[in-house]
Amino acid sequence: MPIADDQVRRYAPAPAALRDRVILITGAGGAIGAALALACAGLGARVVLCGRTVHRLEAVYDAIVAAEAPRPAIAPLNFETADASQYDRLAAAVGEEFGRLDGLAHVAAQLGDRSPVLHYDVATWLRVMHVNVNAAFLLTKTLLPLLERSADASIVFTSSGVAVRGRAYWGAYAASKFAVEGLMQVLADELDVGRRIRVNSVNPGKVRSSMRARAYPGEDPAALAAPQSVLAPFLYLLGPDSREVTGRRFDAQP
Repeated sequence: MPIADDQVRRYAPAPAALRDRVILITGAGGAIGAALALACAGLGARVVLCGRTVHRLEAVYDAIVAAEAPRPAIAPLNFETADASQYDRLAAAVGEEFGRLDGLAHVAAQLGDRSPVLHYDVATWLRVMHVNVNAAFLLTKTLLPLLERSADASIVFTSSGVAVRGRAYWGAYAASKFAVEGLMQVLADELDVGRRIRVNSVNPGKVRSSMRARAYPGEDPAALAAPQSVLAPFLYLLGPDSREVTGRRFDAQP
């Protein structure tokens, strides 16, 4: 029987559930990405911290080292400006350091404008679509050979409530998340051979983060879920307990 969302939300990984797994996390300097990196490292994973702001990645690196978890690696990459050679260099560095990749968590994203399509800034639209969709495609494509070296690899995309039903004024962000869901489904179907690489997505829901604050500046952040409280589906999908699960979308909150 397929596992239900509520079961995944209650998932509690065993200690060292991710031991020796190599997991690359994009947006690792942000709220959810940083929390996920710390949690994965705490479960024994060797984490590759990927993002554009080096000092934020270094802060997460220091927190992981201070927790006496496996020492992570830092892989700075600006998805807005990176060209193909930079993706190739990242893949080469991961391959040289670790030899394979067991998990890829796409957390990085840009919000863009909250405005009607009629007045949406074209340059902003193109930037959001590039960072949220094209960069995720490019990184996944470039890292697939390393994921294929794993006996049990997992790709996790970060979705959104506006990827199920679009809402007014969510513009490029909503459109990009619909596209991410489509990419997840296409890739899951393509790789559903022996289930050595599974592909799923997680909608974190309303989370206390800088992106949420920009989208809803008048909202009380204390009323929102902490990033650490929405990680269960990510940890489930990145670990061996989800070995037979692919092509699914999970909500981290009811």
